[in-house]
Amino acid sequence: MEQVLRADAVVARLHRESGGLRPVLFHSPYEAAAWSVISARINHRQARDLRTALSKELGATLDVEGVSMAAFPLPDRLLELDSFPGLPAEKVRRLHAVADAALAGRLDAHHLRSLATDKALSQLQEIRGIGPFYAGLVLVRAVGVTDVLPPTAEPRLLAAVARAYGLEEPIGAEELERITDGWRPYRTWVAVMVRATAG
Repeated sequence: MEQVLRADAVVARLHRESGGLRPVLFHSPYEAAAWSVISARINHRQARDLRTALSKELGATLDVEGVSMAAFPLPDRLLELDSFPGLPAEKVRRLHAVADAALAGRLDAHHLRSLATDKALSQLQEIRGIGPFYAGLVLVRAVGVTDVLPPTAEPRLLAAVARAYGLEEPIGAEELERITDGWRPYRTWVAVMVRATAG
């Protein structure tokens, strides 16, 4: 990271301002894929409440320093789900597909990290309900890769990069590629930092 900070004054400034922010990851690609299904086309609070309710209903209860917390259901428990208040039947089918993929090893972080980015994204999109955007979320926010940008030219990232570098908005994917080439091999981390501090 030191090499990137020395080479790019904008990244160095944002790094200082953010206190060295790095992305927080989902617990696993399985949970990220399940979250993708649950949260699709509903607001964040609704999605969070649904995930919590599912965890309490089907997940294990853990004691964390004297506080009871429900873990997200393991794949085999999720497959037992027939219906759930607030979850349309299609989302239940998609959650079953996520659980099946996890049990088959297709959501294993080590496996996904071993693949070329395009191959990993393609494999994730074979799971019912996981399109390009959510495949990118799983890969970037759960697998732990450090040098992958969102696979689509995400408008919020484009806007944040334009603001950080003092460029006229909007910038395009080509300009983003030119700027972020200097962030290698930490494009994931820098993109998250730029979004958080300049977005």
